[in-house]
Amino acid sequence: MSDARTMPVCYRHPDRPTYLACSECGRHICPECSHDAPVGQKCPECVRAAGRQRIVNARSVTAGPSFQTSPVVFSLIAVNVAIYLAGLLSPSLELEMLQNYAAWTPAIEAGEWWRGLSAAFLHGGTMHILFNMYFLYIFGPRLERQVGSVAFSGIYLASAAGGSLATYLFGPANALSVGASGALFGLFGAWLYAAYRQRGSAAGSAMFNQLGAILLINMALPLFIPRIDWRAHLGGLITGIVVAFLWEQIAAGSRNARLIRAVVAFAALIGLLASLAIL
Repeated sequence: MSDARTMPVCYRHPDRPTYLACSECGRHICPECSHDAPVGQKCPECVRAAGRQRIVNARSVTAGPSFQTSPVVFSLIAVNVAIYLAGLLSPSLELEMLQNYAAWTPAIEAGEWWRGLSAAFLHGGTMHILFNMYFLYIFGPRLERQVGSVAFSGIYLASAAGGSLATYLFGPANALSVGASGALFGLFGAWLYAAYRQRGSAAGSAMFNQLGAILLINMALPLFIPRIDWRAHLGGLITGIVVAFLWEQIAAGSRNARLIRAVVAFAALIGLLASLAIL
């Protein structure tokens, strides 16, 4: 068990051990001193310098993932599992869903652009959906609490569309792709960008190194598992990074930060779907 005396402490409350760190200056802060940032948190001094922001409730930081704190994450898990079980119980239904909703390049070329989103709710096997839903459970809840449920929905769907667009543009002419991996890599991209911005602090540097190692492992997997659609992973990752960057540039410090984040994320979604429909 770790000794509290070896833990970093809040710079304003030296009696409070904490692993939270300001994403701007790197100083450690307790939940009471934490202010909402696009992804992560800021100390009171950095908030005053950038403008007024919403204070994060301490319970939302310390509480475990639940439907109450992360309704979109748990709804997505429920919908994905329900669709997979329906296909498992009815092979004919599974075949129909694949034929009508998978990201199949010839069908998208024919104008069925919605497949770029619907494919994110289909999975090719038990291990596929278990891994993806676990990934969503690990990386989704805190991001949803930080940016808001509507903005979280936007970045998730935009990243799914970004992944499908990458496969459509750079994959084989007859590519068939299913799974939430593009959307999940978008969430990962948002966290990677946040860690990059915090790399000047010890906690931020450790987080960035850990995420970088996870990214390298995942990007190497297609070398050993040929059926993995690495293009969807890369497209989702880039989408998540870009949306997180725009959140910081446009929404940080605004009184309507959550609304702005939602608008940015859904604008990205519309643009990516329009690209699938036009290109």
